[in-house]
Parts: sequence; C-alpha cells; structure tokens
Amino acid sequence: MIHTIVAINKKNGIGKGNELLYRMPEDLKRFKRLTTGHTVIMGRKTYASLPNGALPNRRNIVISSTLTSLPDAEVYPSIATALAKCSEAEDIFMIGGASIYKEALPLTDILHLTIIEDELASADTFFPTINYSEWELIEEISHPADEKHLHAYKFSDYKRIK
Repeated sequence: MIHTIVAINKKNGIGKGNELLYRMPEDLKRFKRLTTGHTVIMGRKTYASLPNGALPNRRNIVISSTLTSLPDAEVYPSIATALAKCSEAEDIFMIGGASIYKEALPLTDILHLTIIEDELASADTFFPTINYSEWELIEEISHPADEKHLHAYKFSDYKRIK
C-alpha cells in the first residue's frame, strides 16, 4: 500500500529554503509512529535536509537523477524503479519533497495530512492541489494551538475512493 504523509498549511505550503515551514513536535511524533518499520521514499533534497542522514528503523529510498549511491539509503532514478524494487506487502510512505509528492499523489492509497491552521507563513514549496472528491475521510483529530504549537492543526487521514 502506498501512503503519502505531509504537513501542509491552508495554502498547501510545505517548506521554504529546503526546510519545513513548521516545527511541530506532535506532527513529528505522528510521522515517526506511522513510518517506523516501513519503507520511506524521498527526493534527494529531502534526504539532504535530514539532520542525521537516513531515518532509523525504516527502509530509506532516495529518488535522484544525479546520485547513484548513498551509504545509508537505496538510490533509484525514478519512483517507478523504486516501486518495482518493493514488495506488494510493503507499506510505502512518500515523504517529500514537492516533485515526489506531485508524482506520487496519483499512486497514493492513503493520504496522511497534518493541516496547520495558518496561511501567513511564506512558503516556496507546495503540495499539489488535492481533489477531495477522490478521497474519503477515515479519521480526523483536531488540536488547539499550545505552548509547543503556535497554530491549531488537525491530523486528517484519507483513503482513496476506488
């Protein structure tokens, strides 16, 4: 099953300057909980933005047209090539960046969104437009702003309508 996991603001902003727009501890905990023990697929810039290289306790796959190998991750030239190296039994999480999300969204079975109730942050990287008529909401949990989260946010999980 292919999952896409992303934190977006109300304008679909996901990043700026190759960094996440928001540092949200609960979102990071959710990301870790959902992806640990599974395969994560990311672009080269997303991989480069990770503070300690490959994410622990996950199969890390990097999509790159320029790199051919990394010491702690598998490298493939395309999402299609990477998916061909995965088994049908694997849960695969697309974790960014923008070009990976754009290509992966039509392939995605489950969409895990963290929607941040903010539209003022200045983003230079965006998640593709979501046609919500193609998705069924499975679960949604709202959270108020607090001392660790400057904005209210919600975790929204969607399943593609076949």
